[in-house]
Amino acid sequence: MIVFVGAILLAGSLNFFLIPADVFASGFTGLAQILAELLPFFTPGILLFLLNIPVAIIGWMKVGKSFTLYSFINVAFTTFFLEALPIVHISDDIILNSVFGGVIGGFGAGLVLKMGASSGGLDIIALLLARVSDRPVGMYFFAMNAAIVMSASVIFDLEKALYTLLTLYVTSRIIDTVHTRHVKLTAMIVTKKPEELQRAFHSKVTRGVTRIPAKGGYTREDKEMLMIVITRYELYQLQQIIDEVDSEAFTNFVQTTGIHGMFRKDD
Repeated sequence: MIVFVGAILLAGSLNFFLIPADVFASGFTGLAQILAELLPFFTPGILLFLLNIPVAIIGWMKVGKSFTLYSFINVAFTTFFLEALPIVHISDDIILNSVFGGVIGGFGAGLVLKMGASSGGLDIIALLLARVSDRPVGMYFFAMNAAIVMSASVIFDLEKALYTLLTLYVTSRIIDTVHTRHVKLTAMIVTKKPEELQRAFHSKVTRGVTRIPAKGGYTREDKEMLMIVITRYELYQLQQIIDEVDSEAFTNFVQTTGIHGMFRKDD
């Protein structure tokens, strides 16, 4: 369902905002737009599908079968909606089209990434680089797309390339807002049931736990503080575990700016 919604948003951002304003989208979608200008007998939707075939093979080998399957389904749906949805001129303001096209397209791509797939093309390459370095996906997304757009500026108008860079910046920021796997949190849990919580964490979250002796300042009761570093994705699951095992536990969540040492990234 998320793949379906993401495809509609991606296609809508193109047909309602970017294509009418002659602004290029990100990734292989933008590349398909560029090629469609040079090869008018192909539509952007068909070119997008063809460009993603070799990337799907790379994703199958390097990322995983489920990820690649859902990504390719998203590309297929996006291709379908690009052909099915009409091109509508909503506004003549090129800045409005660039910004709103970037917001809607970024939200669609971010949703798809959040559920463990991608919108195909450069998204797969950016995701692979982000997993290796543990940096935001949007950073790689923007850098690689900026290189494509600057190359396109040699062929097309430089002003068009600058508006496209605006779209890419907005898209990358929205993706990093929606897709938050790179964000780390440290949870410090003061509890009377450290053994039960540790077993639950190891069985359901699969993260290392550091146990620190603690004493209640008011009650003078002996307790323990469990410290665990998680991704932003795992926060809801961790809260559920704490509520089930020890609903009286006191938990402090703080954002972690960096990690040095062993931390499982490919989850």
